[in-house]
Amino acid sequence: MDEAISKTDPSQSEPLNRHRSSLEGIIDFSVNTPLKASQRAQAERWFYQIVEYFKEPEPHKHQQGTTYSRPLLIRYTYEYALSQESRDVFLRPFFRSMGLSLDADGDLVELEDRQVEDLRSAFFAFADHLLDNFFLPLKASTKKTPQPSPAYHSAVLRAQGSGMPLELVGTPDRVSALRGACLVRDHHRCVVSRLFDHSEALHRFKRDGEDARDDDGHLLREERRVDTLEVAHILPHSLTKAQPGAPLDPSREAALAVLNMFDVGVAYLIEGSEIDRPRNAMTLTHTLHDLLGEFRIFFEPASGDDQPPHTYRIGGFLPRFFPQDPPLPITRTLYLSENRTIETPSPRLLAVHRAIALILHLSAAGSYIDQILRDVEEYGIRADGSTELGRLVTLGLKQSSWGVVDGRPLCD
Repeated sequence: MDEAISKTDPSQSEPLNRHRSSLEGIIDFSVNTPLKASQRAQAERWFYQIVEYFKEPEPHKHQQGTTYSRPLLIRYTYEYALSQESRDVFLRPFFRSMGLSLDADGDLVELEDRQVEDLRSAFFAFADHLLDNFFLPLKASTKKTPQPSPAYHSAVLRAQGSGMPLELVGTPDRVSALRGACLVRDHHRCVVSRLFDHSEALHRFKRDGEDARDDDGHLLREERRVDTLEVAHILPHSLTKAQPGAPLDPSREAALAVLNMFDVGVAYLIEGSEIDRPRNAMTLTHTLHDLLGEFRIFFEPASGDDQPPHTYRIGGFLPRFFPQDPPLPITRTLYLSENRTIETPSPRLLAVHRAIALILHLSAAGSYIDQILRDVEEYGIRADGSTELGRLVTLGLKQSSWGVVDGRPLCD
């Protein structure tokens, strides 16, 4: 066998986890002890050798023809971690699941065919763990942030301390408060299209007539058009949703563990009621809300020293001739609330969202997941067995509200 896949003396390292159907207990992204420089150099070299060796001639295929690459899913998940510390957090469980020691020294030796097959099984199982416990449930969860009906002005006051503390109110009130806070902070405009909220425009026209103005003093009658605006979570509202009084289910715990790998400690920014803070939300039109939730658009810091703070280039992964309003990419500077009393969208959360979007696109896992969910939504569970039923059941979508598409369960 080519020495690209090699191993230290088997007597000095952990045995390969042969034919393991589950990596529970093997993959733990919570260990964040930094690697030594020598460990990291060796680990990265071996990591890329393994990824290259197991590069599939044909990526994994869905029954209907959509493909994705498991080696690329692993590679880009590692490369788009946001710091060296985060990449170290990734490497430890990766090598543990491979049965390879990060502490072994010495020359590389050839693997026997049996060991190669064990390593191959472990490698693809690791990719499946990432897909089944993070990327699939993230896209399969309810894509849209709920839009509660209570008037946002009173909700904003409550969120700012004039009433029940935000962390003690129920989810509908929290999201209502969040919607109001985001509308105020974002000047009642979509942060991408810059369209003004139609409900607020109607209110101001009724109050002020033709002299109605926007938050910056410009006449609203000069607007090209207005639109219905929604509050959109950067990382999905359903990610930490649990039944009242109940702990997170295992699937969400696994997802948050992987999330923490992208940026060590980032999971704490959305823990519990923290997910409904303005730092994890922005004001968007209905269409752009959909695209953000599907990880088809992303925000990345704009380059250039002359750019104002909180300026982003909004890019996307849309078909070339897909109608876009506005056309992407586009650069926008996010609004700030008066006296900055409402926190801005978190650069860390936007960076994690971007990383996920890029991984889904570059590995084609996003299209693969979309095809699975589209099949279930349009045809239900196919009698001919072509539905990825095993993947859905293993994931636990049947038992969890992760598995809801447009309000319907994926499986009966």
